[in-house]
Amino acid sequence: MTSKQPVQTNSPAGVAVLATPPTIKDSPAVERALNRSKIYLLASWSLLYPEDEEFLDYLQCGEFVEDGRAAIDALGLALDGIGGERAKQKLLLLRQQFDQIEKIVASECVNWQLSNLQTEHRRVFSNVITLDCPPYETLFGNDHVFAQSQVMGDIAGFYRAFGVELSKDIHERLDHLSVEFEFMHFMAYKESYSRCHDGADKTQIVFDAQKKFVKDHIGRWVPLFCLMLSKKADSGLYRHMADLMAEWMDFEVTFLGVKPESYAETDYRPATFNSPEGQTYECGAQDQGNELSLLLDEVGAESFLDKKDQGKDTDDGGPVGTA
Repeated sequence: MTSKQPVQTNSPAGVAVLATPPTIKDSPAVERALNRSKIYLLASWSLLYPEDEEFLDYLQCGEFVEDGRAAIDALGLALDGIGGERAKQKLLLLRQQFDQIEKIVASECVNWQLSNLQTEHRRVFSNVITLDCPPYETLFGNDHVFAQSQVMGDIAGFYRAFGVELSKDIHERLDHLSVEFEFMHFMAYKESYSRCHDGADKTQIVFDAQKKFVKDHIGRWVPLFCLMLSKKADSGLYRHMADLMAEWMDFEVTFLGVKPESYAETDYRPATFNSPEGQTYECGAQDQGNELSLLLDEVGAESFLDKKDQGKDTDDGGPVGTA
């Protein structure tokens, strides 16, 4: 993602974030937002195809697990009763998942070269969009190509509402899970900034947007995707990443107090979609390249926010960037 402020830098999947953290006030809410942001970033990074050794080094030196555990522990201390006992239990399970990833790294990945990680990524996700566990939201729960366009437009509306757009360096669609997770990383970080520097009204807009994005998007399809990914990977690093993301989504739904209408396996229709007139269209999984510009032209990519609120969030203060 490209930045609109010179103080921002790009995170691994391309979302611009502040180069330095906001001034931390003595507030559990700020800590909750910062550490939720960290978990989303770790999950986002783990899904990208490894173009260089940066992520592998991060795994092998132990910092991936250390950062994840630190975020989980800090989040637990700042939870302050939100989400009840279920949220606490989910944090314990998340910590156990990081323990499992640590074991896998120590036993299997410690001597890996970049080519080994790339081979494992291709084994699970394939060189083209795998139909066993596609990391694209629009392949879930959509009866025909027009529904795909509507979902893609809604996702783009979230991004545009908060001044973010896909970086030219990221060769993925807007509905790729890594991009959606990184958007949530950005939004949680933006919440922490807003709690330190902005008023309650702007902070509430940012927090409500996170709830809506989880309820209408990642909370609906990610649980099924994680189940499919776990089956496809069967064992190894990405099996445990799938379990980690599944537990994280369960925590987020509990923490945010939302009830997404999660997709079942029968909602996944990867091959073709029929229009009401009976015409057959090829699914996006068969497409070559990125056709987002066509989709956005069709649907207009309107924001879910009222137009009177769109400018409020990007005109003054707070991190803005691109997703």
